[in-house]
Amino acid sequence: MTHPDSSAPKIARVWRGRTARDRADEYLRYWREEGGLHPLAERALAVQMLREDRGDITEFVTISWWPSVKAMAAFTGGDPLQVHHLPRDPEFLLELPERVQVLEVTNATWPAAEAKE
Repeated sequence: MTHPDSSAPKIARVWRGRTARDRADEYLRYWREEGGLHPLAERALAVQMLREDRGDITEFVTISWWPSVKAMAAFTGGDPLQVHHLPRDPEFLLELPERVQVLEVTNATWPAAEAKE
């Protein structure tokens, strides 16, 4: 069932990056406090950062949710597939991602805006 609210996300933008596991907590702190969270949170409908620790590598996946490609393109400066690296990404990431995924949300359930926890 899809939530009928017009502000429900229609587009998901997915970024992936890998760090050495012993630097993962530091990278996450940097991303939250100085890097990626605040610009995304100000413009996107919602932002999620996911983490998976595997051996000596940690993979981060950031999903930002958008009402349209146009809104996302305004945030990215035109090309919605362009990666905007944070200033310290080369210090933390094992490789700099060359692209993001832009996916259309075809079906989803979203909590109603007026729902109380």
